[in-house]
Parts: sequence; structure tokens; C-alpha cells
Amino acid sequence: MIQALLLIFEPIQAWGRVFRAQRSFTFVLLLYLMPMVLITVAVEGYGLVHWGRWQKDVNYLKKFPPGDAVVYELGHALLTFGLVFLGAKIIKSLGETFHGRHTYTQAFTTVAYGLSPLFLLRLFDAFPSVSPWTTWGIGIVLCVSVLYQGVPRVMMPDPPHAFGLYFMSTLLLVIITGLARFVTAWQLQGHFKPVEEVISRLGAQLPF
Repeated sequence: MIQALLLIFEPIQAWGRVFRAQRSFTFVLLLYLMPMVLITVAVEGYGLVHWGRWQKDVNYLKKFPPGDAVVYELGHALLTFGLVFLGAKIIKSLGETFHGRHTYTQAFTTVAYGLSPLFLLRLFDAFPSVSPWTTWGIGIVLCVSVLYQGVPRVMMPDPPHAFGLYFMSTLLLVIITGLARFVTAWQLQGHFKPVEEVISRLGAQLPF
């Protein structure tokens, strides 16, 4: 979380430290991305159980059973990891279209650190009075700003191609994170009844 704040307020210095550290894929995944994702889903899950979420169709505040919240947040965590893996694959492929030779670790590091502000803002999803689109909107704007410094420093594209790689990378990350936000927001608001029933059945089997 501290690194996410540094990337927002001191992006040049923070990205410089990320570049100089040359962390491995395993380090970024297990010691940076995973703790951040687990913290955000734990906080959101707490909010679902204790404060609930507004249901659009009937306009009431629904509190989720602990088992349902655990199942939902596990799915949300897996979706988040999937987004980062997919985003890294996309950026690596984009780099190759710009005649660059980038490793998957470079792309994964760029996405994992670059999306940190979005994960940080998701802490506010615990509060039912805060719109999920507000946290996503502010978070993704901060990500776009952070990635402006991160893409050229970590991916190291040729200078003539740097802005093109940054623009296409951020555009696609905005799209895939926006789609993920749409799915999760609608699910919590009760629009996907079949999925909600599956979550309830799985949650009922947990010893909570």
C-alpha cells in the first residue's frame, strides 16, 4: 500500500526504485501483488458483511452472510489476478508490435505496479455509500498518470515508440478493468441472479 502511495505522489522516484530493484516475477506476484489484493478483498468483504450493499431493484441495503462474502471475494481476487496476467500479456504483445523485445516479467511488473492506485481506491468499496464507479474512475485516472512514467522506465521501448506503447497499453487496461468493474458492481447489486444462487450455495457449505 505504501508503494502505491509513492507511485501516485512520487512516480519518478518510485518507478526508478522499481526499475533498479529488477524484481523477479515470483517476487512481484507473491510479495507485492498478492498481499495488496488480499488486503483489498478482505476490507471489501468486511464491508459486505457489516454494512452491506445497496440493491438497485428493491432499493434496500443488503448485508451478505459471511460465507457468501468469502466466496464472492475469492472470485473477485481470482478475477483481479486474471486481469493482471491478461494485462501483462497484452502489453508484452503490444511491445512486440512496436518492434520491441520485452520479457513477460517486465510487462507483469508494469501492470502490477501500474494498477496499484486502482487497488488502493478499492478499499473504499467497503462503504455502501461510495459508488463502485467512483472508486474505479478515480483509481483508473491515477493509474493512467502513474503508467505514463512506468511504461518507458520498465518496458524500455525505443523512444519513438514509447508514447504509442503507453497510449495503447493504458487504453486496453481501462477497457478490461472497466468491464471487470461492470461485472462485479452488477453482481453485488443483485442483477446476476443465477451467479448469486451459486455463491449462496457455496457460501452455505462454509463453516461460518
